[in-house]
Amino acid sequence: MASRIDTTAGRAALDAARTALAAGEKPARADLATAVRYLLQLLDEKAPGNSVEVRVPPFGAVQVVQGPRHTRGTPPNVVELDPATWIAVATGSESWESAVDAGRIHASGTRADLTALLPLRP
Repeated sequence: MASRIDTTAGRAALDAARTALAAGEKPARADLATAVRYLLQLLDEKAPGNSVEVRVPPFGAVQVVQGPRHTRGTPPNVVELDPATWIAVATGSESWESAVDAGRIHASGTRADLTALLPLRP
């Protein structure tokens, strides 16, 4: 992750994004971007490493979880999901399994199941 997000700013953006999503509204782009990056930062703090790449386009990606490190090309363990789904699973408002079953999480590799690491913030 390029720069650290202040906890107060991250929580405020996350709360604003969650409120908008719960109301069926589109969150402000700045709130959505900050919320996604803040949650990726929390994941990185909880499970540092380089064996799984978590991608939430267009806002961010992070490599996490201890294990074999990849150095070139597409990593063997990749998780990709949209911002709303990332916020839902990272905060516990939706389970990892239900989002995978619904096709909103694309995970490949033996380490790409993040169930044991989530939620990050209830």
